[in-house]
Amino acid sequence: MTDRATARTGAVGPPGERVPEGREPRRRRASVLALARALLIATGLLTVYYLLPLDGRLTSGASVLLVCGLLLVVVVFWWEVRAIVDSPWPRLKAVEALATTLALFLLLFATAYYLLEHTTPGSFSEPLTKTDSLYFTLTTFTTVGYGDIAARSQGGRVLAMVQMLGGLLLVGVAAKILAGAVQAGLRRQGREPADDFPRGGRAER
Repeated sequence: MTDRATARTGAVGPPGERVPEGREPRRRRASVLALARALLIATGLLTVYYLLPLDGRLTSGASVLLVCGLLLVVVVFWWEVRAIVDSPWPRLKAVEALATTLALFLLLFATAYYLLEHTTPGSFSEPLTKTDSLYFTLTTFTTVGYGDIAARSQGGRVLAMVQMLGGLLLVGVAAKILAGAVQAGLRRQGREPADDFPRGGRAER
């Protein structure tokens, strides 16, 4: 009986559990699209970072823009959390949310470091290009700290400390919020918290 039911519905699972036909291919397509969108978002933001004419100086107005940028990261994050809950593939949507939030956060601080060095030369152990600024941002975020580039001025050190605290919140609190949004999205659909990614090595029959 089970084999006949499986043959009719295309289900793979315990008796009585029907998996809609075509769900696995749809899941695979959704996975590819989600990863592609995450990559495009990160690439797009990185392109904007390199193309923007950042030859200005980190004045008080620019400091306000930095604060507004951090608020923008928070707003985008909360918007993404709501989208996760409403998404048919919450886990995949969470990947996009993480890519968008992380890219915005890192590029925002890379921009701030670059402008600070142009405002106060010598704020860092060596002059910073855009690539150097992004490099310093990533080593600070990942706590690698090679030591080849270091903040020397008080402003540079304060900015680095703000990034460190923001990174801890992003890794700890934000990750927990994203996980909660995924669970809420799955419960909203009446589904168990199962993986939304394709299950390899399991052929449909």
